[in-house]
Amino acid sequence: MYILDQPLQEQIRRLPKIDLHVHLDGSVKPETIRELARAQGKALPEGAEGDLTPWMQIDETCSSLIEYLSKFDFVLPFMQTAESLERIAEEVVEQAAASGCLYVEVRFAPMLHTLEGLSAREAILHTIAGLQRGEQTFGVKARVIVICMRHDSVEKNLEVIEAARDYYGKGVVAVDLAGDEAGFPPALHHDVFELAARYELPITIHAGEAGGADNVRESIARLGARRIGHGVRITEDPAVIELVKSTRTPLEMCPVSNIQTKAVTGWDAYPIRLFMEQGLLVTVNTDNMTVSGTTMNLEYEMLAEHCGFTLQELAQLTVNSAEAAFLDGAEKEELKAAVQNALRMLGL
Repeated sequence: MYILDQPLQEQIRRLPKIDLHVHLDGSVKPETIRELARAQGKALPEGAEGDLTPWMQIDETCSSLIEYLSKFDFVLPFMQTAESLERIAEEVVEQAAASGCLYVEVRFAPMLHTLEGLSAREAILHTIAGLQRGEQTFGVKARVIVICMRHDSVEKNLEVIEAARDYYGKGVVAVDLAGDEAGFPPALHHDVFELAARYELPITIHAGEAGGADNVRESIARLGARRIGHGVRITEDPAVIELVKSTRTPLEMCPVSNIQTKAVTGWDAYPIRLFMEQGLLVTVNTDNMTVSGTTMNLEYEMLAEHCGFTLQELAQLTVNSAEAAFLDGAEKEELKAAVQNALRMLGL
């Protein structure tokens, strides 16, 4: 891989950053899985004796979002206990700190962690506990976004919304819909997000990644999304671009992941600069640090290398993320001030 000239790379490293779209189960350190397998008395698959990275990270042959999502199946059996959730959550904050993040919103689907006795509420509780420990240790503010899975029944996802409501304002900041977008469009979950809206839970929806622009329209107009996860395929419909702009709906873009999943054909077709020129509120995030082999530093480096982003433009992405964060009142103002102070110290 081409390495940026050192001064710019060093300047990127020093920029303040915010990651609003990072999945807990997509950001587990390989060595942690090995240690959890030993502690839990669970066997690793045959052939997984050495480095676990190939089992947990996709490579350039990845052909679709479905193939990308298959990597999550490897880690989930080891993420069924209070201890594992707390440890992995804390380590996500540690990884965010290493990229200079001031704030992270870590998302996960509690129902995926109920296979060995934990309830959805307990899964949320222990993930919050791990993030709080990470916040105290590494100085990065961290909150939870609770995911409903697209392939789950409406009844199961209503249960997730109820659990999220119990912890809203106590570590949880929003709810989400994720999974196989092409196979399970947002329309299937109207009732779920109607309940979320009734409880006044902020909503973000994965849309416009493996599915088209219509899913973004549906997510904003019918499901009440205040942010959109990915959204790269709104290029297919100018009316949806206008909807995103007029509603000031932030896009949680994840460049490295979007190219890996073939949501976009390559860097030359990546629409981030187009969106910014059209006045959309764009944020940049990691999506899955382990599955994608990425960090916030790398995301910014790739934008500098492939899209010609200047240091000032990268700094603006962090400002946008502070604006888009699911924090309220004084907490949000503090985050925005912290970003501005950090940029001022860098002369930006």
